Amino acid sequence: MESQLEQQSRGAGVVRGPATRRYRGILRYPVVRQLIRFTGVGIVCTVTSLALYALSRPWLGPQPANAAALIVTSFMNTALNRRLTFKITERRRMKRDHLNGLIVILVALLITGGSLAVLHWLRPDATVADELWTTTLSGFAATAVRFTMLRHWIFRRARHR
Repeated sequence: MESQLEQQSRGAGVVRGPATRRYRGILRYPVVRQLIRFTGVGIVCTVTSLALYALSRPWLGPQPANAAALIVTSFMNTALNRRLTFKITERRRMKRDHLNGLIVILVALLITGGSLAVLHWLRPDATVADELWTTTLSGFAATAVRFTMLRHWIFRRARHR
């Protein structure tokens, strides 16, 4: 009779579970891996949002353009974070996750919209470039809030992935 080791080396009749990856160094902490993936998603969504803002700003004005860009990219953001950042692949609770993602985006809208309001209060003649810088910088604060809300509220079931 063959030993189990010999069977494994040949691959004969071996049933293996899902491979679990062992990380070393700082990557052994799930929050670090999630932050790295979240950053990649954030870059894609920020570039998309800024492009939508810049394109719609001349017709809509600063606040509506900001709101439209954030709302449109919120669905993409939630879907990408759900799948890539928090590794949730099942369809169960997807609708609820997206509805909760809209709440998170509304918080981001309050932060970025508030920063635009302050900018225009301080500098009524602000340019589109000033607005883009303002929404980008305030977007960093909104991003920190968004990650915290996603990790500890919406996707808490996957916090350790």
